[in-house]
Amino acid sequence: MRFRHGPLSIGAMLLPLLAVFAACQQGGEGSGDAASDAPREEISITAVYTGSEQKAFEAVLDDFMKTNPGIEVKYRSAGDELPTVLETAVRGGNPPDLAMLPQPGVVADFAGRGELQPLDFAREAVADNLGEYAVQLGTVDGDFYGFLVLTNNGSPIWYNVDLFEQAGVNPPATWEELLETAETLKASGVSTYSFGGADGWTLSAIFENIYLRTAGPEKYDQLAKHEIPWTHPSVKEALQYMAQLFEDPDNIAGGPQGALETDFPTSVTQVFSEPPEAALTIIADFAYGVITDSTSAKPVSDFNVFDFPSIEGSEPAVVGGGDSVVMFTDSEAARALVEYLTTVEAAQTIVTEGPWSSLHTGLDPSVYPDPIRRGTGAGLLEAETFRFYLADLQPPEFGATVGQGLWKFFQDFLLDPNDIDGTAAKMEKAAAEAFE
Repeated sequence: MRFRHGPLSIGAMLLPLLAVFAACQQGGEGSGDAASDAPREEISITAVYTGSEQKAFEAVLDDFMKTNPGIEVKYRSAGDELPTVLETAVRGGNPPDLAMLPQPGVVADFAGRGELQPLDFAREAVADNLGEYAVQLGTVDGDFYGFLVLTNNGSPIWYNVDLFEQAGVNPPATWEELLETAETLKASGVSTYSFGGADGWTLSAIFENIYLRTAGPEKYDQLAKHEIPWTHPSVKEALQYMAQLFEDPDNIAGGPQGALETDFPTSVTQVFSEPPEAALTIIADFAYGVITDSTSAKPVSDFNVFDFPSIEGSEPAVVGGGDSVVMFTDSEAARALVEYLTTVEAAQTIVTEGPWSSLHTGLDPSVYPDPIRRGTGAGLLEAETFRFYLADLQPPEFGATVGQGLWKFFQDFLLDPNDIDGTAAKMEKAAAEAFE
C-alpha cells in the first residue's frame, strides 16, 4: 500500500470529497467529475535522464502524482547539458523547482551562492532512511540541501564465469586471493584485467575502493576535504596496492597503453566477447546494462560479480555515486515531492523500473528484478561503510574532469606504477592549488 506524503496530502485527499459532498447537497449532476476538475499545483524537475532512464524516472514521478492528485510534476530532460541548462535558468531567474544533480560539488556550488532552498524539513527522514552519511554529503555550512535518491554501487568486480571455471579459480574474497587468482588466470592463457583507462574515472574508482579499505572512512573524509595531504602515508600505501594491479603489463588486456585507449564500455564488453580478451573488469553496477545490451552473455551462467575484496581484514565497504535531489523554489508541492523521495515506496520504483540502486535501509533486496542487481543492491545495504566517489568530492579542476587532475594522474600511474612518490607529489601540488 502506498501512502501520501507532505503537507498537501490531506488537502489533496479532502478537496475531491468536499466537492462531491457539495454537489450532492445541491442535487447537481456530474459530481463524479469534480475531482478531475480540481485545480492542480504544477512543479517542475530537471535531470539528465533520456530514453529508458527518463521513462524509469517518470515512473517514480507518476507514482508520486497518483498518491498526491493535487500536484502535477513536469519533467525536463537536459541530457549532458544539465549544468549549463541549470546555470542559464538560474541566471535568468527561472530555475526549475527541483533538479537531480550528479555531483555533491555542484550541490555545494549552487548552495554556496544562495541559489538552493534548504531541505532541513526532510533531514530526519533522510537520516532515518538513508543514513547519516547521506545527510553529511548534502550539508553545506550547516544547512541540508540535497540527498542521494538514485545510487550506484561502485565496488563490484565483473568476471567471465567460463574463464574462471577453466582456470579452476573461485571469486576471491581478499586482496591476496585476488592477486593469486590473477596469476592462475594468466597461466591459463588469458589476461586477467580489462581496464577502461581512456575514461580516467574507472581508474580513480579503483584507487577509491582501495583507499577506503586501507585508510578507513575517517581518513577518506579528511582526504576528500584536503585536511590531510595527498603525500600522506595512507595515500602512498593505497597507491602501492594499486600498483600491484598494474605492475605486470602482460596481464592487462592490450597492455597499459592499450588500456589507456580503451573506453569504459569496451573494457566491459571485451571480458565477455567471443573470444574474451580478459577475465575480469572492476566497474560499477551499471556495467550490467552494457553487458546485456552489447553481448550475448547471460547473467550468472556467463557473467557474474563479486565484491571488491577485503584488504588486511577490512570490513565490507562500498564507494559509489548517484544523483541528489535539490530544491530551487520552495513550495508545499515541491516539499511533498522531496519527502516522497525519502520513502521506501519511491526506492522500490527506482530499483525496479530503472538501472539504479538505492541506499534506503527499508528496501528489501528481493525487489531487484534479477539476481545480479539483487546482489549489488544488497551490497550497498550490507556494507559497513558507504562513501561517494572521492574524485567527485573535489574541486572540478582537480577531481572529476577529463584530461586533468586525479583522472589524468591515475592514467599516468597506469603507465608507470613504480612512481608512487612522484604521483603523490603531483596530486598534492594540484590539490593545494585547487583548494586555495
